[in-house]
Amino acid sequence: MKKRKKLIFVIVAAALIFAAGFWYLFLGGRIPDAADEVTAGEEGTRSLAAEPSTDNEEDAENAENTEIAPEESELGYVTEGTDTYRGFVLDNVFHSADEGDIHYNVYIPESYDGSRPYALYFTLPGYEGLYFQGVGVNLQSEEFGFEAQKYNDEMIIVAPQLSDWGETSADQTIALAEYFLEQYNIDRDQVYANGYSGGGETMSLVLEKRPELFSAYLHVSSRWDGDYEPVAEQRLPVYLAVGQGDEYYGSAPTQQAYDELYRLYRQQGLSEEEIDGLLVLDIEEHDYFTQRNVSNEHGGGGLFAYDEEIMGWLFGH
Repeated sequence: MKKRKKLIFVIVAAALIFAAGFWYLFLGGRIPDAADEVTAGEEGTRSLAAEPSTDNEEDAENAENTEIAPEESELGYVTEGTDTYRGFVLDNVFHSADEGDIHYNVYIPESYDGSRPYALYFTLPGYEGLYFQGVGVNLQSEEFGFEAQKYNDEMIIVAPQLSDWGETSADQTIALAEYFLEQYNIDRDQVYANGYSGGGETMSLVLEKRPELFSAYLHVSSRWDGDYEPVAEQRLPVYLAVGQGDEYYGSAPTQQAYDELYRLYRQQGLSEEEIDGLLVLDIEEHDYFTQRNVSNEHGGGGLFAYDEEIMGWLFGH
């Protein structure tokens, strides 16, 4: 009887040992410890939560090479560019949660560390500077972003390269502006913008939707497509500049924009002096351009970037 009990005990003990080994080999190795969810790789130990969700090795490699902005935002995230041009980092992409991918070039002063507020300037190019024309061509064809640094060398300058001059680009400009205002320490009383040609059409739509985002605006050789009422209600300072014989738009749309804004300000009861502080109409004669060795007035709109009276007005607000 004692021998039989001993034999049963040996069989039970062996079965338990076998079961424990089976669990360790086939089940235990497959259940991660939730308190220490890490995995080791060639580049060290990484959190499993940070692993990219990809369908193939190529997608995984692309995800690992993506650099995102250091601060997380519900608005979206940024893939930073790697090439530079005259101090601007080229082809950054803001992956907006609502408006898709937005390409832009940006100048961040070396002195910026987030400890104090900086001015912010958006410069929207004409047709020749849109993204499908090539990365950075807006900076190569227009000088607004570079001349602006002469008025404030501690100013963040954003030069978007959008896809059109309509509603899509207007919404993307707003999304990008909101991102910079959220992620950077910006002086909200010094948020400037200019729109040249098609970029002016875009900015007029931006100002219809969100005039409160900006402190002053320069409208260059363009046409006003947005509604005027929101701009007048915000009392946003606007400078309208164009050549008398602009070959693309003519000067009539610029004159109309001035007249409409002037009329709205008069309805508000503003005096002429008060209106002059908010609204400027600058229609240049042909010799303004020829004296500067430019024969084409629409293309010559880029000359306004060098005009100290015009740019000084913008950054003086």
